[in-house]
Amino acid sequence: MREQREKISSGRAVVASRCAPARAIGLSPLDSGPLLCYELAVHRESLRSASRIVVKLGTGVLTDGGKQPDLVQFEQLVAQAAAQRKSGKEMVLVTSGAVGAGMGALGYEKRPGNLAELQACAAVGQSRLMTTYEKLFAKYGLNVAQVLLTHDDLQHHERHLNARNTLVTLLGRGVVPIINENDAVSFTELKFGDNDRLAALVACLLPADLLVVLTTVDGVIENFGKANPRTIATIEQVDGRIEQLAGGTDSATAVGGMSSKIEAAKIVARSGIPLVVASGKRKNVLAAILSGQEEGTLFVPQPTKLKGRKRWIAFFHHPKGALFVDEGAKKALRERGKSLLPPGIARCEGEFAAGEVVRICDLDGTEFARGLADFGSPEIQARQLERVEVVHRDNLVIL
Repeated sequence: MREQREKISSGRAVVASRCAPARAIGLSPLDSGPLLCYELAVHRESLRSASRIVVKLGTGVLTDGGKQPDLVQFEQLVAQAAAQRKSGKEMVLVTSGAVGAGMGALGYEKRPGNLAELQACAAVGQSRLMTTYEKLFAKYGLNVAQVLLTHDDLQHHERHLNARNTLVTLLGRGVVPIINENDAVSFTELKFGDNDRLAALVACLLPADLLVVLTTVDGVIENFGKANPRTIATIEQVDGRIEQLAGGTDSATAVGGMSSKIEAAKIVARSGIPLVVASGKRKNVLAAILSGQEEGTLFVPQPTKLKGRKRWIAFFHHPKGALFVDEGAKKALRERGKSLLPPGIARCEGEFAAGEVVRICDLDGTEFARGLADFGSPEIQARQLERVEVVHRDNLVIL
């Protein structure tokens, strides 16, 4: 057991000899799920082989105290990304900062709450942001491409595939795509919510080998604000204990905070993609992460990867409704890979048509799956369906 404990703490892959509680092999409950029952194949050393990397740059690491773009920060971050691209890695940047840059230009001290004012800030700031990136990457002989997305672009299946094909083509030509939400035209129903989620969805779209979220802190912090804080090096499973460590943000320009990064981790982990949250203020942070050093917090992905269509069903929609199922149906879906049949549905909520994505929840209201409904809510609520599959197993994803 001692040898296993040393290997885990150093971040190298290790095989647990049998299912065992985390505490039995010397891990903090915050560093692992309740059981270790599979080979920990994705730890620090394996990040060396990542070839397609999505890097999310947060507002806090790109702007100064006056909410203006911090050119020193831009330069050092671009230098890092350029070095990785020159070494043969495919690099995609998901950037914040457009609204913040526009706020400074238009004289706002706080992030506007009015949609039109937000969109005005984004429109002014986005052009400034891209001009900065274009000039800095040009110093290294690299071209950049602006890609502005709305949630609707990635929800619609044909546009989803077109977006992926565009990004893959750009990467194949050695271009660094610079991605942001199209805040100048987006409204509530079309928004991703924050750029942490956008980065996670871009990583799933490609798919990427690694997502790196650079922020103003060193990672997920235990005892934050107390006398004995520590950065959690590795998180095997996101559960209630981890979520309690996450908070929002007090920044005047940012959205989200650590809670949105935890949500992003859930998305990429289920898709089989590792995520590292680290400080964008540290010099050479990307090189440290990609050389297998213990930098920031590593979220270990699930060992099985979702295929592209399953990722699209699971994460790229705003579900229109929910199906609440009994315990027998839940077990059949999760453990036996069955389709959802009418007898297992206790109730149906929301209004949706056939072919739309719905949440699938247990009787306590906990969502454990998503799927494409073969019937609309009126037909399901009428309770006259017999010997049919309400959600076929090929169109269902266990979360």
